[in-house]
Amino acid sequence: MIPIETIVLGFVQGVTEWIPVSSTGHLRIAEYFLGLELPLFFDLILHIGTLIVTLFFFRVDIKKIIYSVYKWEFKTENGKMVPLIIIGTIPIALIGLLFNNLIDLYFHDISTIAIAYIFCGIMLFFSKYGNGKKNKLGYYEALQIGIAQGVAIIPGISRSGLTIAVALLLGLKQEISFKFSFLLSIPAIIGAFSYTFFNQREALNLAGLDIIEISAGIIVSIIVGYFSLIILKKSLIIKKFYLFAFYCWFLSIILILLTIIGF
Repeated sequence: MIPIETIVLGFVQGVTEWIPVSSTGHLRIAEYFLGLELPLFFDLILHIGTLIVTLFFFRVDIKKIIYSVYKWEFKTENGKMVPLIIIGTIPIALIGLLFNNLIDLYFHDISTIAIAYIFCGIMLFFSKYGNGKKNKLGYYEALQIGIAQGVAIIPGISRSGLTIAVALLLGLKQEISFKFSFLLSIPAIIGAFSYTFFNQREALNLAGLDIIEISAGIIVSIIVGYFSLIILKKSLIIKKFYLFAFYCWFLSIILILLTIIGF
């Protein structure tokens, strides 16, 4: 690889991690057309950039949650968020441990990613029918959103898209759906990175990646990711979140056509 390629991948990661169009799917597509075969660990390293964006964007909420844990105050609004995040994290931990190898085996080519994008588009589109009246997140909602996050490890299914779509369909307000989705992403990214690090820590050297190339990708993903997160938040505020479904469907058609012609 050369630095410009990692910059391109960092840009793709930064844009598509928050906009609900599947960053993993776009990274796989970009790597395919760039003629690259990169380890999963590199994709997760780029997620570190978007994790930094999340920590910065929600720094006030995170500080309040940490303070509640420090004071052992779990009956406050911020304290209640801790068990909800734990419950929401359980599904992705189980799905990742049990099915990650199978998903990596069967959902790595363009045709299967195209099918995943169709499903992602359907969920995004129907999210507009959520009534948005609930202002309280319960254990049931947290578990359902957590299951959605687990399913979203399939390339082509957006993590932010599916979790927010499910939250909206459960009737939660836009701001609650938005915040919980991204707070839930923090332990998921940290856990996935830690697990993959111990299993693939030598893969980056074998792929010929050095610190300069990796840093370039992370920095670009941080810069671009911050602005794409703002775009996502605004799309929820103006209730246009569901429009991303049309992009997913358009991309799936393009990928299917490319598969048919043998590209």
